[in-house]
Amino acid sequence: MIVDPLQKDLTAAVRPALFAVLGAVFLVMLIACVNVANLLLARGVQRRAEFALRAALGAARTRVVRQLLTETILLATIGGILGIAVAAAALRALIALSPPGLPQVHAMTIDPAALLFALATAAIIGIILGLVPAFQLSREDLSTGMRQGSRATPGTRQWARRALVVSEISLAAILLVGTGLLLRSMEHLFAVDPGFDPTHVLTMQVQTSGRRFDTDAARVRFFAAALDRVRQLPGVVSAGFTTQLPLSGDSDIYGIELQGETTAQQTPALRYAVTPGYVEAMRIPLLRGRLLNDHDIAGAPPAILVNQAFADARFPGQSPIGHLVRTSPDVGTASNPWATIVGVVGNVKQASLSVGGEQAFYISTAQWAWTDAAQTLVLRTRDDPASLAPAVREAIWSVDKDQPIVQVATMDTLVAASEVQRHFVLMLFEAFALAGLLLAAIGIYGVLAGSVNERTREIGVRAALGASRRSILTLIVRQGMAPVALGLFLGLTVAVLASQALAAFLFDTSRFDVLTYAAVTALLLSVSGAACLIPGRRATTINPVDALRAE
Repeated sequence: MIVDPLQKDLTAAVRPALFAVLGAVFLVMLIACVNVANLLLARGVQRRAEFALRAALGAARTRVVRQLLTETILLATIGGILGIAVAAAALRALIALSPPGLPQVHAMTIDPAALLFALATAAIIGIILGLVPAFQLSREDLSTGMRQGSRATPGTRQWARRALVVSEISLAAILLVGTGLLLRSMEHLFAVDPGFDPTHVLTMQVQTSGRRFDTDAARVRFFAAALDRVRQLPGVVSAGFTTQLPLSGDSDIYGIELQGETTAQQTPALRYAVTPGYVEAMRIPLLRGRLLNDHDIAGAPPAILVNQAFADARFPGQSPIGHLVRTSPDVGTASNPWATIVGVVGNVKQASLSVGGEQAFYISTAQWAWTDAAQTLVLRTRDDPASLAPAVREAIWSVDKDQPIVQVATMDTLVAASEVQRHFVLMLFEAFALAGLLLAAIGIYGVLAGSVNERTREIGVRAALGASRRSILTLIVRQGMAPVALGLFLGLTVAVLASQALAAFLFDTSRFDVLTYAAVTALLLSVSGAACLIPGRRATTINPVDALRAE
């Protein structure tokens, strides 16, 4: 006996997705922290003269540190409150876009504990990020701070800010690689042939209830009459019933025995009890033999279709047509009739687009051991299938108005919904990657803009000595792109290792997908280059006379 916590059982299917999203959240938070630290360092440089003057007028170093920490904590608190407001709106969007399998998704709220945690996190991050520039400024020499020409940043602080840019680019690269791999995976996944044509196909589950449907004969008559009415509707090309629908979450499996096979050799297969017209409505290709037809009725010699996976596994190198098989809930019972394999059809994706190779067989509902009380109607239409749904309902209810009709959907919708969890994770990664990319661009721009402002005199001297605008622009962009290149290299290296965490969500996509890494490299270089160009162009407009006079 295996005993597992209920929480583990409920979240087993979505736990990998939640951990992947948690990792993305953590990366964005780190990028935001690095960006704030960079901005605080730049702001500290601009206020060096102010705090040097305060110290000269008698302000104690501890007083300067307290003031900086107070300002930082206030900004962090305001940011935390605004962040909570944004989170409340984002939570509503998250609930609306979340996959159906996410447990208790509609019960998610921002409770008081979450509010306190968010505010405490913002305050702690503010304190930590505010301590470094605060202590750096408090230890600064008064004469250096008061000197007019002191706008140049000390070397240690320049290296610190460049190291933060490297960190930002690295973290953004990791996020973008994860997003790119998921995007490539989804591209490959939806290019997979599901084994049928989902376009112009409408599905709905028809149920029978009430004492008058206690017998198989009554259910057979109802489904036959309903199918006949539906086929008469204008716009219906073909229609049929099935006991389970591909990509709908169904998994109806029974044993199937070949003549002369031992019990140890028997393997289970997916059972599709269908009416004639179902295979045609789904456009499942017939590879050999014939399809089920109106002659395959109760009392007639049982006929059965198998899929290609079944034929390959059970009849390697030969045709299965004409062979006898036996299947039912008690498959090994000698009294069960043998059925003849009359055709081989293509494989159909049942569980998901990423899972294939399941063995399957198709048998007429009239020749199965019983008639299922709930069956799914599948019909192919000439035009928009969803627009035909009301008429199909009325046609079925014209036979019996009391029978429930549920789970109305087009096959295109079911195909998309079968991979909704992957799509959900991709959507969140795209949002986080965009946020990380914007934060990284802002960080690069902030560092270079501050550097240009601090180096006004140096740039003025270069211009006065004959440096062209192009050479000045090249200098600024080159110095800005140097930490970007290093950060990109480190980020891509770490991304190769971190991509293992996304392996469960990748389909037909290598963790080392060259196109993804090349696209991320090009994107980060382009965005970083644009962020460098703005302060670089501003540097070329500096008038050397005004710059030297100001100093």
